[in-house]
Amino acid sequence: MLVIVAPGQGAQTPGFLSPWLEIPEFRDRISAWSEIVELDLVTYGTTAGADEIRDTAVAQPLLVAAALASFETLGVRPDMVAGHSVGELAAAAIAGVLTPEQSLALVRERGRAMAKAAAVTETGMSAVLGGSEEDVLAAISKHGLTPANRNGAGQIVAGGTRAQLEAFAAEPPEKARVRPLAVAGAFHTVHMAPAVDHLRAEAAALTPADPSVTLLSNSDGAAVAGGGEFLDRLVNQVANPVRWDACMATMAERGVTAVIELLPGGTLTGLARRALPGVKTVALKTPDDLDTAREVLK
Repeated sequence: MLVIVAPGQGAQTPGFLSPWLEIPEFRDRISAWSEIVELDLVTYGTTAGADEIRDTAVAQPLLVAAALASFETLGVRPDMVAGHSVGELAAAAIAGVLTPEQSLALVRERGRAMAKAAAVTETGMSAVLGGSEEDVLAAISKHGLTPANRNGAGQIVAGGTRAQLEAFAAEPPEKARVRPLAVAGAFHTVHMAPAVDHLRAEAAALTPADPSVTLLSNSDGAAVAGGGEFLDRLVNQVANPVRWDACMATMAERGVTAVIELLPGGTLTGLARRALPGVKTVALKTPDDLDTAREVLK
């Protein structure tokens, strides 16, 4: 059983689109989608620096476009699909809940709204690596933070104000390391509430279809059968924690045997290797990985 996964914000690196743009169909897609998101995705994916593509309003459309273009280039049909955070918009298109164009128009608004919300208060996120889950969650709660990403495999990401994060880092959970993340704000926390309102208004104009393949939700890892319900969850997820650990638990329960992570791959397959032993994993980083990904299906 194959699951295709789409990465979230932070997976982008300078120049990651460069080798892919040598594929004419891939370049055509990225160029066409640049008009929808109102950004020059070719430039942002090739010559732009790390700070430029860290901008939430840029990073989110860039990631969804890259994931969808690599999926079309790969040309395989999954049994299951899931996306991490903004990757859920790519997953929605792959599962047929939205068209690629609808997903890209929505992620344009999502990125802008979250960037605006992040500018209100000085907030951020820190990854907590190691320690017991109970101790880590207790420490996060003690400092008034939110476990914004529960990624499994010994990784939880805390979100909140800079002052809260600094106090948390000064008093880390036992046997855990705290690493600040280079993100623009506290995503998937109450600080993103204004973005939810904007995105809900944008989503109200859409008529989603029911998914054509098993589609997992970040809310609780459950498979969601209704397109309308998935879209509601996707909108609310902006200000609520991502439960990627629960998504991987569902993958294990459903008997997933292979995971392919779309461009820019690496983060989610890394988690899968630790949480899903025995499952084959392939991360799409360069076009050379396409044949490797197709090979796992044989």
